[in-house]
Order: sequence, then C-alpha cells, then structure tokens
Amino acid sequence: MVRQNFKVKVRRIKFRYRLAPEHKYPAAYEDCLNATIHFMNNVEYYGVDPARIITCGDSAGGNLAAAVSQTLAGRSDLPKLRAQILIYPGLQALDFNLPSYQQNRGVPLLFRERAAFFALQYLNGDALHMQEVLEGSHIPPDMRLKYRKWVSPDNIPEKFKVRGVKPLRPTDFIAEVYETVKRFCEPNLCPLLAEDAVVHQLPESFILTCEYDVLRDDGLLYKKRLEDNEPPTNYGLFEYLRKNWHEEEAGVMNSVYTVSYELPLISSWATCQLREPAKIHYLPPSQGHLQTVHRILGYEGGQKYLQAIGYC
Repeated sequence: MVRQNFKVKVRRIKFRYRLAPEHKYPAAYEDCLNATIHFMNNVEYYGVDPARIITCGDSAGGNLAAAVSQTLAGRSDLPKLRAQILIYPGLQALDFNLPSYQQNRGVPLLFRERAAFFALQYLNGDALHMQEVLEGSHIPPDMRLKYRKWVSPDNIPEKFKVRGVKPLRPTDFIAEVYETVKRFCEPNLCPLLAEDAVVHQLPESFILTCEYDVLRDDGLLYKKRLEDNEPPTNYGLFEYLRKNWHEEEAGVMNSVYTVSYELPLISSWATCQLREPAKIHYLPPSQGHLQTVHRILGYEGGQKYLQAIGYC
C-alpha cells in the first residue's frame, strides 16, 4: 500500500506479510525483506529519493524493520538506508526476566506470558514449552554467557531498575527445549543478537519505548549496542515526547490504559469491548510517575484478566 503525505512530502509504503501461526518464521521476515528490496530496486517508479529511504515498524513490526535493516546493511547493490525507526520493538527471546518484564508482567496490553506466547507462535506455530522459555531453561549456559554482553540487566540504566526488580536464581538448562527453539538465536528473528560487524554498518536510528511495557528493555539494550558501535542513535521515552509535544498530544502519548477485568467481556479479544468502557487515565504533562495513575493492574490483576479472556 502506497500513501502520500503531502504536508511533509513523505511516501509511506505499507507491507502486508504472512502471519503466524499459519506461516512460521522466517515467512514474515522474508516477505518484508523481499518487498523492501523490490521497492529499493524501483524507487524511480515510486518517485522516491534513493538516499532517503527509512525503515519503520512498531512492536513485531519493529522487530521486522530491525531485521531487514541489518540484512540490507552490507548490500552494495542497493541504496543505503537513511535511517531506521523502531517503535517499542521486540528484539530478543533469550531473557523474559529482564527488569521491564518483571516490572510490567501484568500491565495491559502485552503481558509477559503473552510476549513469550507470541514469540513461540512466530517461531514454531505453537506455544509448547512456554513455561520453560519464561524461566530461561531454553538457552544453553555457554550461549547465555556468550550473549550476556548484549542481553543483560547490567546494561540497563539504574533508573529503570528501581521499581519491582529482583535477582532470579538460574534455571536448569533443558536440551530438548533448546532443540525446538534454537532459532531464537538467529539475528533475523532476534536482531539484538547481531554481530558487531553488522550493527556497525546500520544507519542512523530512532528508538521509542514505553516506560510501562515489557518490551522496554529490548529497546534500551539495542540502543546501547548501537551506541557501542557508533551509528547515531536518538532514543526517546515518552518522557522526552511530553517535554517537546503539545500538552494535549503529550497527555495521549503518555497515557496508561486500565482494564476492569471483573466486568463480563463482550469480546474475548478486544479489551475496549467491555460492557462498561475501560477507563483511560492520563498522566498529567507536569508529572510522569506511576503514582499519578488511578489504578493499573498488578501481576495478580493481570493474571485474573488473562483468565477472564481465556489466555491461561
């Protein structure tokens, strides 16, 4: 799909790719890569400056945008990307116990368990061994040690670890589980694990994460990798946006959605379709602390919500 934004003279190309679980990895990645290459080979047809091509995606789309950017980084036969924009991207599946996963495990809309569930659905088309993956039993000790320089709470700034984080005891490695999920270690699936030689070639990057989101630390860790390998990186939390956007817009961007799980659901899928609309609480632009939110689901509340909609 091609759309033209005449105000800023931007042409947006939206790709439709095959979805899991019907189409497992690497289907989505390959679709996005092939579509991007086709576009880059036909920039004149689309009326685009080949020196100003940017990849962009949010959540799972952020994962795909990052993977495509890495694959194209070393291609001399194609135009070089101008930048990549990653909006709360999911970038790894090695550690579901990073600080943001602990802090926000019961925060709607993406619960910790659901993050692992979706990763497994994308990889294998099912959610077998989800508990072992959550506990970290799916990664061999030597491989965990290898990637610890990139995937570790030690690389998360201290200011993000003051809320609800505790050291977790190591879990026993289960080789049978690893055999079913070992492709989690492929950078095309988990871009955070790309080698330094690849990361060094990446274009200028903008990464946006959310404070109360399990995926926050994936973005923080990738930010550090980019900075360590010199590509310019602009990292923005909603705190930054609140200071630079119009007050009304900032309130929307810095909002926290809460769900009353006690109410019967009309739809088991859409949290907005409750018998009584879910309340939206905005953090005042002058503040930015969790205490200003009227109520947000804790872990137990999140579990009850998952049970109410049949997820666990």
